[in-house]
Amino acid sequence: MRLSSLGELLAPRRPRVEGANSSSWSTPPPDPELGVPVPFACAYDDGRASLALLNKARVTQCALSRICGVCGRGLDRPVAFVGTAVEEGRNAFHFPPLHAACAASLVAVVRQHDVPLPGQAEATDPVVVTCSGFEFVRPTAADLDRRPVFTPY
Repeated sequence: MRLSSLGELLAPRRPRVEGANSSSWSTPPPDPELGVPVPFACAYDDGRASLALLNKARVTQCALSRICGVCGRGLDRPVAFVGTAVEEGRNAFHFPPLHAACAASLVAVVRQHDVPLPGQAEATDPVVVTCSGFEFVRPTAADLDRRPVFTPY
């Protein structure tokens, strides 16, 4: 066996996450109505992408792989959450965790275009909460709101 082959076999490998950190996600698709780049958690693999959509599979991917819901890259601390005042009061957010800079850019786009946050029904002034970590709570069959929830701590 050649040494280069052995080195490739023994090299640590990171699992490939489709969409996140790949060249296909290097340029986010534009929103068809607004023309602004769409966050990672708002795009689908079939090409659909809109600030009005929230892809539950990608939301779960962001939680379990600790990747940003806007840019799709790995998260460090602090982690930021963007939501409504009601979500802040409940300490339960529906949009996945973000880098602080990505949270600021998402808030700027939402305010500039006066659109609801992804996953929300109506436009309200968004709030940003930063924290060191979070819990991911999946909905159960008994829950009326079937969206996943992030609880910052």
